[in-house]
Amino acid sequence: MRFCVESQNLKKYFHTDSGVVRAVDDVSFGIEPGETVGLVGESGCGKSTIGRTILKLVEPSGGKLFFEGRDIFELDRADRRALRREMGIVFQNPYSSLNPRMKVFQIVGEPLKTHTKINGARLRRKVLELLAQVGLKPEQLNRFPHQFSGGQRQRIAIARSLALDPKFLILDEPTSALDVSVQAQVLNLIRKLQRSKNLTYLFITHDLLVVKYIADRILVMYLGKLVESGPVEPVFERPLHPYTQALLSAIPKADPSVRQKRLLLEGEVPSPINPPTGCRFNSRCPKVVSICREKEPELRRMGQRQVACHLA
Repeated sequence: MRFCVESQNLKKYFHTDSGVVRAVDDVSFGIEPGETVGLVGESGCGKSTIGRTILKLVEPSGGKLFFEGRDIFELDRADRRALRREMGIVFQNPYSSLNPRMKVFQIVGEPLKTHTKINGARLRRKVLELLAQVGLKPEQLNRFPHQFSGGQRQRIAIARSLALDPKFLILDEPTSALDVSVQAQVLNLIRKLQRSKNLTYLFITHDLLVVKYIADRILVMYLGKLVESGPVEPVFERPLHPYTQALLSAIPKADPSVRQKRLLLEGEVPSPINPPTGCRFNSRCPKVVSICREKEPELRRMGQRQVACHLA
């Protein structure tokens, strides 16, 4: 199988005065062309670090990362610069990801001025075309970010990410800072753009309902480790890992007459500086047995899915 993006034993450690933070620890996965993969987990589990490491916005500590068969980490500076045209990112907060001193024309046109020779009237036409694709109007071209709503700002950020016609986009919680009604509009826009441009997405979020709506497959992370992965529907219908079961049990039901059984997790997330021995989830797992504290489970394949649990 040929992946658009493939991670092999990806690691990212941060050295601090208190010790080494294992933010991403030996994570492997693949994303097929045209696919949307949802990456979920609690805050601090390493989701955003994976996204930034893929783009080398932070330097990896180990492992390999392939884009269309090329090892990104082995490329020299010139090749990596050329590769940036094929990969993009939309950040979580549109209020901080856009330069408040730049107008929309400058923000969306900056990647084109940096990576291409397009200028003058051609540049203006291209920017207007990008704005139209995300549902913005020509008269908004010379406005500043503070003159837009949160949803409109995120549309500007999406337009900027599409400027160089990338093949792969990392969407780092692109709707979490928006109102619910605006979230739906932005999610529909993201799906529409994927179909029209044949884009491949890594969609990072903590909202499982968003993943169910937009993703083809789901990756579940806990404390820097991948604990479960698979197609969205089977994972939602029958989660194999106790952590995935707890996450899904917390989703509120639309029908108040439907009773749901919550799987409550006790205690706090352990420190990534000093994670538990064995399974990293053993200190909070309601199904823990002795082997969970002694041996770290391998991520093993079960049909179309993978799970890291001794009891699965």
